[in-house]
Amino acid sequence: MADKINSFIDELDKFVPAKSKHTVIESRASHVIASAINLVQLIRENYSEEDAQDLIKRLHRSIMSEDQRKFLRKIKDLRGAKDEGQ
Repeated sequence: MADKINSFIDELDKFVPAKSKHTVIESRASHVIASAINLVQLIRENYSEEDAQDLIKRLHRSIMSEDQRKFLRKIKDLRGAKDEGQ
């Protein structure tokens, strides 16, 4: 299903005039940045200072390396530690 959606989105992108691509990129970037800011705030509200800083660094590294596993691995570790503590 995801392949069909991606294919559909790719097809739509082909119809976006070149001038409008800058607008699309600007819009998507704006949404991603706003979401990232909200996520960072949520992380800071729900984790200790040390864990929050680690998660934020991992989030940044995951984006830079285009590998979400770096961030998700720490979330799983923290979830496991919480479950063990209960």
